[in-house]
Amino acid sequence: MKIPEAENSIQALIDKAHEGKESGRGRPHLGCSAMGHACDRWLWLSFRWAVKQTFPGRILRVFRRGNKEEDQIIADLRMIGIHITGTIDGKQARVDFGSHVSGSIDGIIEQGVPDAPKTRHIAEFKTHSLKSFKDVQAKGVQASKKEHYVQMQLYMHGTGIDRALYLAVCKDDDQIYTERVHYDKEFAEKYVARGHRITLADRMPPPISTDPSWYQCSFCAAKEFCHSTHTTKEVNCRTCANATPLSDSTWHCAKWDDIVPTSAQHDGCEAHVIHPDLVPWKRKDSPMDFVAIYEVNGQDVANGEPNEGVYASKELLANAAACADGGWAQLHDLRREFNGRVVE
Repeated sequence: MKIPEAENSIQALIDKAHEGKESGRGRPHLGCSAMGHACDRWLWLSFRWAVKQTFPGRILRVFRRGNKEEDQIIADLRMIGIHITGTIDGKQARVDFGSHVSGSIDGIIEQGVPDAPKTRHIAEFKTHSLKSFKDVQAKGVQASKKEHYVQMQLYMHGTGIDRALYLAVCKDDDQIYTERVHYDKEFAEKYVARGHRITLADRMPPPISTDPSWYQCSFCAAKEFCHSTHTTKEVNCRTCANATPLSDSTWHCAKWDDIVPTSAQHDGCEAHVIHPDLVPWKRKDSPMDFVAIYEVNGQDVANGEPNEGVYASKELLANAAACADGGWAQLHDLRREFNGRVVE
């Protein structure tokens, strides 16, 4: 039997250090790199910061290696005479389609691509395992890596550049695969519309499958939410029923009747009310503004800015059964007399 690796091994310590640096905070927009994802619900949940995807330290190190590879690829392209920049008209190469849908581009090739030396291209770089590399090599990027293909189409659509150069590097043996991709206006417009539909949707879309064994659900970060708990673990402005995403890429809070800066959205405020699609409880009519009434274990529980008889979202998500237990006099006395809170 193999002896388990010690928790204080060098690899374990390095991985823990990387995990400690990971903020876990979602990006403020729905990125073009995610728009080819198969599931509308996952995109909605991730944009709302309702389910956060976390990675072990080893995977974070893999991501770091992929990011560092971009500099080497650019250096190699310049070495063979390809003129590539990271800007458009002196500004960072980005596209923005409004309504919270945008993305950053790896680079803009001004000239020098073999077979099309005078044609501008969007540059998209990806690293692959040997298995993944062979698949894209055999099938082409559209069939093998749809998310990458969608990403390039959106970048071409947003910049007016009608060609893209996809460059894949095999991490196992440094093989390189390149493919020139042509712009498809109708295809790109369909995905822009999809992004707007998801970001501006007040209600959660259906999942790609209701079967937890479905292959696209098996490794999804939202599997527990969709197929088991139906309960978010996150309390922030985007999981609040009082917050609404607007088409100008801002968020409006009905409670405070104001636009909420992105920096404030991560923590939210004590008046947070859990979005009804992010918990399994029935929502009932409430006699109070900005307070929700949820039926938990057959009992009505008020959710909103905490005070006597009203429970904060963090309390409900920590222990909904305790909040719903009207016979637990000591708990309710502590909340009332000492401004206590349910924490577990």
